[in-house]
Amino acid sequence: MYAFIEKHSEEYRVNKMCKVLGVSKSGYYKWLGRQKSDTQLKKEKAQAQIKRIFHAKREVYGSPRIKRELEKVGMVLSEKTVANYMHELGLSATVPFKYTVTTQSNHEHPIYPNLLNREFHAEAPNRVWVVDITYIWTSEGWLYLATVMDLFSRKIIGFNLATTLSKELPLLALERAFQFRSPEKGLIHHSDQGSQYASHDYIALLTEKQCKISMSRKGDCYDNACIESFHATIKKELIYRRGFKTKKEAGKVVLEYIISFYNEQRSHSTLAYQTPNEFERLYEESRKKNGQEPLATFVEEQLSL
Repeated sequence: MYAFIEKHSEEYRVNKMCKVLGVSKSGYYKWLGRQKSDTQLKKEKAQAQIKRIFHAKREVYGSPRIKRELEKVGMVLSEKTVANYMHELGLSATVPFKYTVTTQSNHEHPIYPNLLNREFHAEAPNRVWVVDITYIWTSEGWLYLATVMDLFSRKIIGFNLATTLSKELPLLALERAFQFRSPEKGLIHHSDQGSQYASHDYIALLTEKQCKISMSRKGDCYDNACIESFHATIKKELIYRRGFKTKKEAGKVVLEYIISFYNEQRSHSTLAYQTPNEFERLYEESRKKNGQEPLATFVEEQLSL
């Protein structure tokens, strides 16, 4: 009886069905509460994660890849179980767009050691810059985004958008960062081993500015996790939420997001939930107040809030 009521609860009023079938409403709700066993609750939790991952991955992940994503959050399921749950949810991976590689590490340019070594904190601005390239799909084709982040505040201090994946793409982003900032000798510049970052012109500019050149190990995205995280954030919060008809439209929206929202308005957990601009302003106020760079003191005080 109760199962019948639950099945038709969206068609008829529960109170009416209970009267017709001769059962109490309180008995029905008591039965309904017992139905969600631990097994059912675990299933619902797993399906919620599967749905989240499926949409976060642009609806191109099938059961093998979703199974591995679930393992990253401590949820171990067989591939068959994941496939069954996806079928129940009506989720089916679509044919993905042709994969676009943003950096090419098979080249003859010199490769530099990893000086950063996953130390993702800097004591002051312009001590460590991290860079990377990502891509944005539009109805007119791919648009490429190169960014430069100051590791101290996680602020994007230089970026460039282009329709081709050339060595000039990140070079212009770097030139803009140098125009915006005036780092002293010894700035650590960290990138992947892509040909764009190892090109003669790019290395020449870093050498001219007396930077220390650092590169991630081949194929290890965790070596450059902070800038990778930013690109994941802009995709999740902006790019995946809307489609772009033109490259010009995408460029305008991305520019507004970086300058007006990410740098100025979006709080960052690593910065004690302050924005990048706010964190830097507080740092400058602390410098003026103390007459020098209170590096350890400032960082310790801010991150302990």
